[in-house]
Amino acid sequence: MAINLTSVVMQLLTPEAIAQISSFLGLDRSATQKAAGGAIPALLAGLSDLVSTPAGASQFSKVLSQQKSGSVTDILRNASPQGLVDTGSNMLSGLFGEGTMGALAQAVGSFAGTGTGGAKSLLGVLGPIVLGTLGQHQRDMGLDTNGLTSLLRSQKDQILRAVPLGLTDQLSAAGLIDRAEAGARSGMEAASVGASRIGGATSAAGQTAYNSASRAATQWPYWLAGLVILGGLAWYASERPDTQVAEHATTMQPATGTVGMAPADLTVDGVNLSNKFSSSVDALKAALPGITDADTAQAAVPKINEVTSQLNDISMLATKLSPTARSALAKQVAAATSSIDQMCDKVTAIPGIGAVAKLAIDDLRGKLDALSRT
Repeated sequence: MAINLTSVVMQLLTPEAIAQISSFLGLDRSATQKAAGGAIPALLAGLSDLVSTPAGASQFSKVLSQQKSGSVTDILRNASPQGLVDTGSNMLSGLFGEGTMGALAQAVGSFAGTGTGGAKSLLGVLGPIVLGTLGQHQRDMGLDTNGLTSLLRSQKDQILRAVPLGLTDQLSAAGLIDRAEAGARSGMEAASVGASRIGGATSAAGQTAYNSASRAATQWPYWLAGLVILGGLAWYASERPDTQVAEHATTMQPATGTVGMAPADLTVDGVNLSNKFSSSVDALKAALPGITDADTAQAAVPKINEVTSQLNDISMLATKLSPTARSALAKQVAAATSSIDQMCDKVTAIPGIGAVAKLAIDDLRGKLDALSRT
């Protein structure tokens, strides 16, 4: 299964990395987190459009070959703020055009509250990070240029779903996202309105619960989510007591998540905990199945430890959630833990790698267990 490219890039932006970038640029940390969560999928969406033509693919390949991979810390350490911003901005303007980058900076700045200037600086820093990470992924996966560009094109819809809804509206208005593609979200909103009218036949508690479920459903495939809400709430409204309608709606949990699209009540300090957890799960699904012997286990251990660190960050932030939101997050974690446990069991059953990966896997499982009881 192809790795989610958005998750590949976003997993680099740990809380520590966001803190470094915000300090590097002199921006508010929460605003930097919000802006990066929208800007990265927006940049990837632009790249998926760029490589849809032979000329664009050739231009992308040339720029990609010039990028150096490395951690966010390495990238920031080896450049001055203005130097890195100028280099990244010139690179992105060469790919997309100055007009497009100006419009993107304005949209991101308005969405995240950084202002156009702050967003432009952030985009200049994120550009080398995004392209350097894509280049490293290309090498790690043994892909040629055609392989990577095909992967970008094939994941366009997935990438667009990772763009936060508020930013999608602004990008569509600026002409940076095709209105027909953005219309899928409008269709989802229309379906939600229709569903809310059906849910209005229930008690006030049922309506409140529906609104919570409707926000969570924006992470589902659009039309499926609309049909589930319309059909499910209509059936419950006619066949079940009001209290059961409320109970069902408040416990609905999305199977997957993408950056910037978690329910509002699962957002702490600008971090969408539902989305952050989903990104961690994606990273595990990429790392664990690749373990087949001691060498691959050794290579995977740092990735497993990184996910464990991310889960620890989520646990600390979760203490700021309301009891209801903590319960919703715990249920999402519990739902994902079963499949993760199965992957871990397969790894630990492989002869000769128990001593290599067992400690990291035990730590991971302990953190998942604790988070499921948040």
